[in-house]
Amino acid sequence: MDVHLLGKPCLSPTPSPSLLWRTPTNPRSTSTLRLVPEAISVTESQAYKFRLAALTGSAVCQSRYQTIGGQTESPLEKGRENEEDRRIRKRVFFLDVNPLCYNGSTPCLHSFAHWCSLFFSQVSHSNPVVAVIDGERGYEYRRQLLPSYKEHRRKFSRHSSSTSQRYFGGSSQEVIADVLNKCNVPVVKVEGYEADDVIATLVGQVLGRGYRVVVASPDKDFKQLISEDVQIVMPMPDLGRWSFYTLKHYIAQYNIDPSSDLSLRCIMGDEVDGVPGIQNVVPSFGRKTAVKLIKKHGTLENLLNAAAVRSIGREYAQVALTKYADYLRRNYEVLALRRDLDIHLDEGWLAERDTNSDALVLSNFVKLLGKKLESH
Repeated sequence: MDVHLLGKPCLSPTPSPSLLWRTPTNPRSTSTLRLVPEAISVTESQAYKFRLAALTGSAVCQSRYQTIGGQTESPLEKGRENEEDRRIRKRVFFLDVNPLCYNGSTPCLHSFAHWCSLFFSQVSHSNPVVAVIDGERGYEYRRQLLPSYKEHRRKFSRHSSSTSQRYFGGSSQEVIADVLNKCNVPVVKVEGYEADDVIATLVGQVLGRGYRVVVASPDKDFKQLISEDVQIVMPMPDLGRWSFYTLKHYIAQYNIDPSSDLSLRCIMGDEVDGVPGIQNVVPSFGRKTAVKLIKKHGTLENLLNAAAVRSIGREYAQVALTKYADYLRRNYEVLALRRDLDIHLDEGWLAERDTNSDALVLSNFVKLLGKKLESH
């Protein structure tokens, strides 16, 4: 797939308009990958009032010591060195934009402003940030496999585009991208794909360059990416802050390796995203059984292959895994993050982010939202 770059991502205190277009070559990726130019003007005299963040409140096992240069290195010492190495390596943040644009299930630009303010001031600071927005028709591929996939989700851009057009002269996605561009954050959108797949693809490329990665999102799909070098930071509405979720947290919560997360979710399903689990057809097949079997066999495919030729446990589990193998494989295809999109990381996105304009841009955006709401 051909990629055309017109201009460069906005990564300076005075960002200029940028567009990055993707040429369509197949039905699954039929439009553009783009960086949206500026549209919102701000006044410096308002900056001193901005205190949005305050106003909104809001498995490891070592069998023996290793000998290096004639000296014995304990697992603890090795762990400390690895931890120090990870601290030194630069982090790159990926911001999953769409989930931040809701207050509960209601589209809300104030929510976007609130969580971005906290994210920039308390989490990412001057580390590189790449923001990703869902592409149009991003759900279509998965809905062809499973019509119930995210069928109850209200689409932010369509719901609020008319309001954004009246208030700001652009669609909601353009308004959001303008704000992020002014905060020196490149905004990526690939038509025909969800943001999850774009982020998963770019995460692999960033890791290949020796960086660590933090994905900022409440979406549990990203747990399948967790490793020593990939963390998640989640918005916590009840606490009014972002909270890091790491490999250590995952193992403590699930008692299973994150590499098995996708296989486990295929069996258990995902009610929020409209993906039915095995319990919908075999009620006696619970989480405890699923964890036990996945731990033993490693992956869903290994488990299904084993169940097809020999006994893998109790009869109800055997029957479920043989009778509903295609059902589970479909869940796998729906829930698996794509990591092979034809999108390439721009080296400029890895530069240290200038944070000087954050408070000014977000302050004026929130005030503009308030004025438009009052006049509506």
